[in-house]
Amino acid sequence: MENFELYNPVKIIFGPGEVSKTGEEAAKLGKKAMVVSYHEHDFFIDLLKSVESMLTAAGLGVVPFYEVTANPLMGQVDAAVRKCKDEDVDVVIAVGGGSAMDVAKITAAGVHYQGDLWEMIVSRHDEEVAEPPEKALPLLMVPTLPATSSEMNCGAVVTNERTREKSYVFAECLYPTVSIVDPSLTCSLPPYQTACGAADTISHAMETYLNGVDDTPLQDRFLEGVITTIMENVGKALEDPNNVKIRAHLQWTSVLAWNGWFAAGVGGWAPMHQLGHVLSARHDVTHGASLAIVMVAWMKHLYEYRIERYVQFADRILGMDVNGKDPDAVAQSAIDQFDSFLKGIGVPTRLSDLQISGDDIDAMVDDVVRISFGPDGKLNSRPPIDREQVKTIYNLAL
Repeated sequence: MENFELYNPVKIIFGPGEVSKTGEEAAKLGKKAMVVSYHEHDFFIDLLKSVESMLTAAGLGVVPFYEVTANPLMGQVDAAVRKCKDEDVDVVIAVGGGSAMDVAKITAAGVHYQGDLWEMIVSRHDEEVAEPPEKALPLLMVPTLPATSSEMNCGAVVTNERTREKSYVFAECLYPTVSIVDPSLTCSLPPYQTACGAADTISHAMETYLNGVDDTPLQDRFLEGVITTIMENVGKALEDPNNVKIRAHLQWTSVLAWNGWFAAGVGGWAPMHQLGHVLSARHDVTHGASLAIVMVAWMKHLYEYRIERYVQFADRILGMDVNGKDPDAVAQSAIDQFDSFLKGIGVPTRLSDLQISGDDIDAMVDDVVRISFGPDGKLNSRPPIDREQVKTIYNLAL
């Protein structure tokens, strides 16, 4: 296990009905709130009206910014920052999934940021180019999709539509002050979004589980618990979408999966996300779907390098009988079972499932190399991989 520092100041208010505390919690943070949500928000317009009413009743001015799309764009952030400044907003509230929270976070920092807002984004990994933000308006999150852990971490992801680059920023000032996590808000999610959110949560655990250091027995159990809990409950949620208890299991797992706790001491990075970001930026693929596609192909290509980890995955998570079995056969069977699970919940696991051909693979590889490769000319993973291996993974995803 590696040395580490761990800091997470987010106050979580969790449980069915807790969204009713939005007004009182926001009133502790400011007097005029920008509410960030989606351009297409008919599916929870009643929630947005309720949030606005609670804020008004608590004495706050309300500035709606309902312009966010899936795979949010820098243009949306720019517009939100301008509106914040024009309206003297002093607290930013996100109502929605990861995209709404991403825009809210970067907007909150953008109000104080000097220069082009894209400069805070880590758009290169072979040299230091980003200037992370140091100050942000207070943030309150009301997540409606279990997926990204954004309600309890200091990261945000955005796409530069001019350059077709999708990347991230991590900065301490982007931690929400408070997140109101009400699982009843997730009951109306369409099946596809529920499934993609589950895949997203699993991917966060898998990044650490497959790319971290060895000798981390407690963290392994934490991560295995994340993956197992999602796999055991997402199918139940799809069958019984209004079961708040099941939704609560999914949501609390997603909050913890990428909040820093389970990766502490494990190291690693998020290389599968780097390939997924390019896929989303070029083809507007839902984030969780892009990660499902990449995860399966990644595992197929790299399992031999850490075969004991894949046998452990088969044993502890999938419940396979591994005693006395050929490790290679066990690992391949485990990958096939995981692939079948993702397909079974309705998540694509191939580029062809989304009508994406191999014609764009070279361009996607170029993007991964340009944005995500380090100064050593490789992608930081375990093991580090080169350009040809990235191309192999995308081809395996066809």
